[in-house]
Amino acid sequence: MADSLSPDAVEPLLAGGFGRPYVYEESCESTQRLLSEDAPEGAVAACEEQTAGRGRLGRDWTAPRGTAVLMSVLLRPPAERRVAELSLVGGVATALTVERATGLSAQIKWPNDVMLNRGKVAGVLAETRGKAVVLGIGLNANQSRGELPADAKTPASSLRVVDATVRDRAALLADLVTEVERTYKLWAVGGLDAIYEELGSRDFLRARRVIVEGVEALATGITRDGRLEIATNGGRRLVESGEVEYLR
Repeated sequence: MADSLSPDAVEPLLAGGFGRPYVYEESCESTQRLLSEDAPEGAVAACEEQTAGRGRLGRDWTAPRGTAVLMSVLLRPPAERRVAELSLVGGVATALTVERATGLSAQIKWPNDVMLNRGKVAGVLAETRGKAVVLGIGLNANQSRGELPADAKTPASSLRVVDATVRDRAALLADLVTEVERTYKLWAVGGLDAIYEELGSRDFLRARRVIVEGVEALATGITRDGRLEIATNGGRRLVESGEVEYLR
């Protein structure tokens, strides 16, 4: 299979400790379901096509077969860390991977999207599995404009749409796994403070008008504990989770 995420294509490119074991299926419901709770930390699952891929709030995540990087990694975070922060950890890792691949600046839209040229090119989903967490990442790599969902709340894009380049997805996945390992290990030791320079400088919502739970506000930034700070007529407020719509 040309441009495959198969073990033969990916495993020789893995540079760190994550990615072993590497679980692969050509087609699966979701890579989140390919990793068991007792898998070792750093185990990675990937596929060419998800038949029941999911994003936040139960939304579908779809991509034509063989066009996206679809992967999950099993993590065992320290007890003192907030699991909710892992979507931002994954966002930082994905943004850095996108920047190396394209040479362009990527941004992180709280709490779990990666943006490039104002279009969403990746999403991150962290799900608890017993004492472990499965961190799923979907990165739009080689979709054409016509292959992207037209009705997404946040406009969808892909690396190919941005710069007209078709990429080797195995190399993208291997770089992403390495970056997830680096970013995660920094966070495990030092929390978001350890990666806040990379996070805060890529804050897509900062200084934008947003709507949170029906209330219009000004997003003032992601805090060092992973919350979104907004300013409303009633004062400043910290948002733990939920739907945030930005006004273009």
